[in-house]
Amino acid sequence: MQYSDLKDFLARGQAALAKGPVALVFAEDAVELDTTLRHTRHSGFAHVVCFVDPLHDLPPDLNDKIHRVDYDMRVEGALQTAVNAVIEAAPGVWFYYCYNAEYLFYPFCETRTVGELLTFHTEERRDAMLTYVVDLYAGDLNRCPNAVSLDDAHLDKSGYYALARPDLENHNHPKERQLDFFGGLRWRYEEHVPVERRKIDRISLFRAKPGLRLREDHTFDDEEYNTYACPWHNNLTASIVSFRTAKALKRNPGSTFDIRTFQWHNSVPFEWHSRQLLDLGLMEPGQWF
Repeated sequence: MQYSDLKDFLARGQAALAKGPVALVFAEDAVELDTTLRHTRHSGFAHVVCFVDPLHDLPPDLNDKIHRVDYDMRVEGALQTAVNAVIEAAPGVWFYYCYNAEYLFYPFCETRTVGELLTFHTEERRDAMLTYVVDLYAGDLNRCPNAVSLDDAHLDKSGYYALARPDLENHNHPKERQLDFFGGLRWRYEEHVPVERRKIDRISLFRAKPGLRLREDHTFDDEEYNTYACPWHNNLTASIVSFRTAKALKRNPGSTFDIRTFQWHNSVPFEWHSRQLLDLGLMEPGQWF
């Protein structure tokens, strides 16, 4: 199905929002959009909705499998506008959102669907799941000047850390069960990244409810949605492996000439398997075995 804009999708696309989990893919450009959509479909989402510029074509084999919404991602707050609109339209449905050249991994994703993951998470009385955005980058920028290569993808095996998240409305005391997470390219090249965009945590999996709103910093206005675990034990977390930061650093004229390679002594090839991310501590299985 194809829709002319967000309003048209909300009017005619109710079938895509009737049953979850639903994936929302936001295309900032055409880089690896096809692989992102295929990976997302393979994860087991009931529907995949792609918000994409009208100038970009989807692969012919995906046209009848993806809900395409013509959408301008260059407008300020475009992602938040779309996510909040579908939240209002589909309360109770589980959603996931990401950009192109981003790939969702969760514990045991090779043998279990995202539906099974969220069923377990729901049974633990959780309505949202913390995800870490783990930067990927091409090992050889001479061969891949846009820093994107699925065959030669690397990630940082260390250099990740968390800080207490201050509550501005409570004398900056730390918020309960909330942390700000940092690492990857946003940490190593922080001089090129605005302060408000250096965090790597994102609440990418969530269940819609009336009045819920996504904020610009990828958190929600319901503080419980922003917690990494319930009060009783650790919960599931997931990772989104992403070329987005590497792509931006090489595209930006202010940083591209300062970066000859993203490789350093803590770089390792990405194995495209959840076990590697679990071993590196970049996601948590919680009580799910």
